[in-house]
Amino acid sequence: MELKAEEISQIIKEQISDYDKKIELSETGVVLSVGDGIARVYGLEKAMAMELVEFPGNILGLVLNLEEDNVGCAIMGEDIHIKEGDMVKRTGKIAEVPVGEAVLGRVVSAVGEPLDGKGPIDSKEASRVEMVAPGVIARKGVHEPCYTGLKA
Repeated sequence: MELKAEEISQIIKEQISDYDKKIELSETGVVLSVGDGIARVYGLEKAMAMELVEFPGNILGLVLNLEEDNVGCAIMGEDIHIKEGDMVKRTGKIAEVPVGEAVLGRVVSAVGEPLDGKGPIDSKEASRVEMVAPGVIARKGVHEPCYTGLKA
C-alpha cells in the first residue's frame, strides 16, 4: 500500500487542527514525614495558610504550619496511603465549604464534600473554613438557651 504525498499532508493537517495546546503548570513538593494525620512537605515555598493541597490518590490536605524549609499539612483522609517521598501538589485554593439552604440536613466532610450519599451539594455560595470572628460587641446576645441535657 502506497501513501501519496497529498494523503500524508491531509493526515498531518488533521492532526495539527485536532491538537490541544494545553499547558499545565503546577508547584509540587515532596512528603518528608507522615504521622498522626500530619504530613511535613518540602518544596511548597509559595503555599498559603489554609490552602488545600493534593496528595496521591486524590487525598486532600490543609496547609496549617508555614516554616522556612517545609510546611505542615493536616491530611483530610486516611494517612496510611501517604508515605515519605510522595509528590504533593498545590491547588492554589483556600479551603472553602458550601453554605446556604442546600447544605441544611446534609452530612459533609471537613472540606465540604458530601458524605451522605445524596449526591453533590447544589449550593451557589461558599465560605472560607477559617475566618475572623465578629467582635463581642457586634455579636447578638444569647436570647434562647440551648438545652443539652448535661449539667455543668
